[in-house]
Amino acid sequence: MTELLPQLASALILGLLGGGHCLGMCGGLMGALTLAIPPEQRNRRLQLLLAYNAGRICSYAIAGLLLGLAGWAVGNSPAAMLLRVAAGLLLICMGLYLAGWWSGLTRIESLGRHLWRHLQPLSKRLMPVSSIPQALCLGAIWGWLPCGLVYSSLLWAASQGSPLDSGLLMLAFGLGTLPVLLATGLAAERLTSLLRRRSVRLGAGLLVMLFGLWTLPGPHQHWLMGH
Repeated sequence: MTELLPQLASALILGLLGGGHCLGMCGGLMGALTLAIPPEQRNRRLQLLLAYNAGRICSYAIAGLLLGLAGWAVGNSPAAMLLRVAAGLLLICMGLYLAGWWSGLTRIESLGRHLWRHLQPLSKRLMPVSSIPQALCLGAIWGWLPCGLVYSSLLWAASQGSPLDSGLLMLAFGLGTLPVLLATGLAAERLTSLLRRRSVRLGAGLLVMLFGLWTLPGPHQHWLMGH
């Protein structure tokens, strides 16, 4: 587990840096889920918002575990190197998107729309939300929303070659996204306005691109780690 700590920290930071993207992708949905809480349940709003996000993060961990199985299956083949290269390139694309330099990543998100088309109707059956189990289930469905940031992180997690490690990394990534989305649900305007600033998005994009470069196999990894 101690060997995994640097990667877990990286996954947590990746989730935090992606906060600007989370606002764009899920900010409206978080607001809609907040409004879906009946008036008589408003005093439990924080509990229900935490349950939404717990369900979402669990879905990320399950997806990481499943994709990690694929990474483990190709762990000793040339496909493992291809998986790591794809993960690094996707992270670089994510950084370009966060910085506002290239929006091609949105095309990758379309890959998950077919699955989402089948899952989205299930969410309507759980609304209005009146209990913690309902909120957990609704959040678990929300976790499968097509998202380039999640896909980038999933490929990176799967490239570790261990299903358990991949699941734990996606769990840490999900926890990293929690502050932004929880603040959005609680209408924390200071944090959301900060993450919308051009300078913050640019800095986050550059850091994610560096992380993508570090993920790509090659001698440059040692130089990046030294700096």
